[in-house]
Amino acid sequence: MKLTIFAATGGIGRHLLRQAVSAGHDVTAVVRNPAALRAEQGGVRLVAADLTAPDPAVLADAVDKADAVLSGLGARSIAESGVTSRGTGAMIAAMRARDVRRIVVVSAAPISTVPSVGRPHPPRRDPGEGFLMRNLLSPMIKIILRRPYADLAVMEDLLRDSDLDWTVVRPPRLTDKPLTGTYRTAYGQNLRRGARIPRADVAHYMLRALDQPESVRQAVGIAT
Repeated sequence: MKLTIFAATGGIGRHLLRQAVSAGHDVTAVVRNPAALRAEQGGVRLVAADLTAPDPAVLADAVDKADAVLSGLGARSIAESGVTSRGTGAMIAAMRARDVRRIVVVSAAPISTVPSVGRPHPPRRDPGEGFLMRNLLSPMIKIILRRPYADLAVMEDLLRDSDLDWTVVRPPRLTDKPLTGTYRTAYGQNLRRGARIPRADVAHYMLRALDQPESVRQAVGIAT
């Protein structure tokens, strides 16, 4: 499969890249600094792009003839809030320009209950949240990460409003533990007692989702 991976030097992006190459896919990696990958990823086509100020022509070339796009894009700090929706909007435009339809992106578990312009009245509670998460942890996390979560909610709006075949993956707290290949998923909700998951497993599911037509136009909760 011909894949374009955005933010391929990020925490999830690096796992996407390694796993996709290992599986024999033809990969284009879109990164801010190609030098960060040249030493370790022979055979991968590298495209330099700054998604804080994306160049439409560069992104259109990056997705040209791709079977699917995968994005590990996310703000690395609160100061970078806005990059995810802005970058994803540019990806959507590039995909439309080159008639590419399939995209799988990373969001976050709390976004299921975060309001946005496109979804001003989300559910007050996620069915997968237990008492502690619903009443203590989730409200606290939403206050601390209010700006990045608002950005992710806008990103999800953009995908819902598009005509693309999208899948949004919503993990809880991410860890750097090794790939297990053993995790749970649920459409439209988070997972009970699902507090964490390795980044490598999120990448693993994102690649699996490409072969799961039932995941199209779905938000998918994932956790160990």
